[in-house]
Amino acid sequence: MNEALLEALIYMGAEEHGVPDKVELRPQVWRVFHVTDGNPGKVEMPAAVCRVLQVEGAGDLGLAQIASAQRSLVHLSQLRALGFTRGAYEHRVRTGALHGVFPSVFSVVDPLIEPWAAETAALLYAGDDAVLSHEAAAALWGLAATPSFVVITMIGRKVEAQPQLRQHRVAALDLRDLRHHRGFPVTAPARTLIDCAATGLPIDHLLNEARALKLVTDSEIDAAMGRCPRRKGVAAMRALLEAEKDGGFTRSEAERRLKRLIEASGMERPMFNTHVEGVEADAYWPRLKLVVEVDGHQFHGHYQAFQRDRAKANKLVSAGYVVLRFTWTQLTKQTMMVLATIARTIGRLEAQAA
Repeated sequence: MNEALLEALIYMGAEEHGVPDKVELRPQVWRVFHVTDGNPGKVEMPAAVCRVLQVEGAGDLGLAQIASAQRSLVHLSQLRALGFTRGAYEHRVRTGALHGVFPSVFSVVDPLIEPWAAETAALLYAGDDAVLSHEAAAALWGLAATPSFVVITMIGRKVEAQPQLRQHRVAALDLRDLRHHRGFPVTAPARTLIDCAATGLPIDHLLNEARALKLVTDSEIDAAMGRCPRRKGVAAMRALLEAEKDGGFTRSEAERRLKRLIEASGMERPMFNTHVEGVEADAYWPRLKLVVEVDGHQFHGHYQAFQRDRAKANKLVSAGYVVLRFTWTQLTKQTMMVLATIARTIGRLEAQAA
């Protein structure tokens, strides 16, 4: 067995990184596997995705089993396999027992109410060789909020465009860049970060979150970039990783930089390194109840520090304070954005107090 195959099998067979999910009681709907016949796209470990759900019942019993496994959803091909004639399922649509979601995808409820139902519907519509990616994958991994649309990546093909569905096409995907997470085929954390780096999402924040949740390591990101060196997003990700290496900063260095920026801007001088509500704040404007914090991957790369920082911020917010957080990369590479954000927040709070 070659090293690439062994690595991929370890990834796919091991428990997923990060905070454990609740036990998934649903039957498996999709399978991610290694393509052994041919080498599409000339990747080392080509992967494929297919729907594998099987149920024992037929008719309405089988429909109930499938809908339970697929978050209330069923594909037209599944209805036909259950023995429903065209007249039978069209009658159910007319009477409100089935509701169209995508072409050939129906729901037994309207509207969709289960979490991740929209993502399930999109994958059912797209068929084989479709995976959640970009913003949808970031949400599934817990790195970002769920977007108002679903994003998928299609391997080797595309499907007809639909509202609220964004799709990307790749010739092939390496098995090491895919996972089966929370029941879904999805891009692996490292590949998700690379894809998101090309979308305008705050990639430094996503990277900090992924490290804090122990979803990814820098070596895994480097390996993923090596598998798609010309992919849009690689340059931005590589630049971010290089920027973090500059100087090997400490928290005190980040705090000193924040202090210099604020003092040079001419804005109202806050209190630095003071205690507010029992926790230490990097910068604090007492009359406005505004707190500014700085951090970076060295701190958020540890889960305990991640939890501690979130508890600290939640305590301040629940007590009525406004909390702004900035990373080292933002302090050094996006200084005007940092100052503008602080200035706008001060202006808003002053207007509210007037």
